[in-house]
Amino acid sequence: MKRTRVVPFLIAAIYLAGLAPRGRAQSPAGAGSSSSAGSALSGTADARLDLTYYRPTEKTKIRNYFFDAFGPYPVAGAAIIGAVGQAHNAPPEWGQGFQAYGQRVGSDFGIALATTTTRYALAEAFREDTLYYRCECKGVIRRLEHAVISTVTARHGADGHRRLSLPAIFAPYAGTTTAIYGWYPNRYEVKDGLRMGNYALLAFMGANIAREFIYGGPHTLFSQVDRPGSLGTASAETASSH
Repeated sequence: MKRTRVVPFLIAAIYLAGLAPRGRAQSPAGAGSSSSAGSALSGTADARLDLTYYRPTEKTKIRNYFFDAFGPYPVAGAAIIGAVGQAHNAPPEWGQGFQAYGQRVGSDFGIALATTTTRYALAEAFREDTLYYRCECKGVIRRLEHAVISTVTARHGADGHRRLSLPAIFAPYAGTTTAIYGWYPNRYEVKDGLRMGNYALLAFMGANIAREFIYGGPHTLFSQVDRPGSLGTASAETASSH
């Protein structure tokens, strides 16, 4: 697989992430940072944010899961990444034409669904909060560090302290490995699933950076929905080798 083929699906994942909503609360993520909750802006110059971390309720988690798994973003992501795979004829066994495109879209959506389900299920077992929260710290470097670290960490406890997250790390590989054993051509092996998982994790990181620096405003589509980003998980398919 030529490395240049990874770029289109990363761009697509990052673009979609910029449109997606973020979590509505922020707890301290380290020195120089502060917490924020996504209360609606009052429209006045002296509007203040609630800096208290609020752990999502079970109802919110369920709503987030269905939105993250079946909402417009995974569908749009699968359609875009399927088109990238179609352009590069990946995997070549699926050929070209409308039927092949549908197969690629379904495959990308399946990878995203397996990834999202794994992440939410493991996060529930480990009692983690996997929502992405924008950093209220100042400075590009600190915000970039926050976005990168958030890719492999999650919040725990009532105070939302952050620590390494096994669900966040494992989920992308679970999604791609499911595709390898479920519907990919027989020539694909575990090593291919791991390689595709690496690209998916990289796409997660790019999506988090986009969420951190691209602000859509308080009245954008689905702005009131708390959800973590899973954009990029469906894009792993185009990272497969020919």
